[in-house]
Amino acid sequence: MQQLNLISPRELDRYVQDPDALVIDLREEEEFRISHIRGAVNVPYESVRERFFPEEKLLVLYCDRGGSSLETARYLTEKGYQACSVVGGFAAYRGRNLVFSG
Repeated sequence: MQQLNLISPRELDRYVQDPDALVIDLREEEEFRISHIRGAVNVPYESVRERFFPEEKLLVLYCDRGGSSLETARYLTEKGYQACSVVGGFAAYRGRNLVFSG
């Protein structure tokens, strides 16, 4: 079994530009539309189990406060993906890659 990685909100900025990482926002579509991390793709928590992800990428997951991304990272790691969860989620992020659109 692969080890689950946790990253701090501060570390998230380094993955935004990393071509080997895929940043995934697990919040609802409406929340994503209002604000999100630059380059993130929106895959609401409820639909994660129905999706396939690139196996060669590190999946960097965040949700609102960190609980759902931690659970999802565990699930995806068990399925053989490389996944990590942002501790504290979107609410804890204060980096330069914040996008507001609403």
